[in-house]
Amino acid sequence: MGALDYLANFCTVTSTRTKRKPLQSVEIKVKMDCDGCERRVRNAVKSMKGVKTVEVSRKQHRVKVTGYVDPSKVLKRIRSTGKKRAEFWPYVEYNLVSYPYVAGAYDKRAPAGFVRNVAQAFPVYNAPEETITALFSDDNPHACSIM
Repeated sequence: MGALDYLANFCTVTSTRTKRKPLQSVEIKVKMDCDGCERRVRNAVKSMKGVKTVEVSRKQHRVKVTGYVDPSKVLKRIRSTGKKRAEFWPYVEYNLVSYPYVAGAYDKRAPAGFVRNVAQAFPVYNAPEETITALFSDDNPHACSIM
């Protein structure tokens, strides 16, 4: 867009400018078994308006779409290809979770290195036992110097 186009937007009487969606990435879990499934999902998502990149990992059953898109529309488009059990990516990386083996977090069907994203797997930061142990930690510069 040049400077004249930019200035022309201010001079128009009827404002037809729409608010642009933010750039975001959407991760979706889709079961894909063959090249045909992968190609069908990739082409369906690529043809959407606003899509910048599409990454398909058949081994992890994962599709990552980056662009100016609505996540629910991407999910709806993937489901229209015949993949009715598609869902938003329910996993987080194993090393980002404090308690990966808490009930509900560990999933046998999760790809290697991932656990389910549940609230119980993340620590509560204002727990009293954590604040007491932090008082006497070597990492705390304001720790008790008597010890």
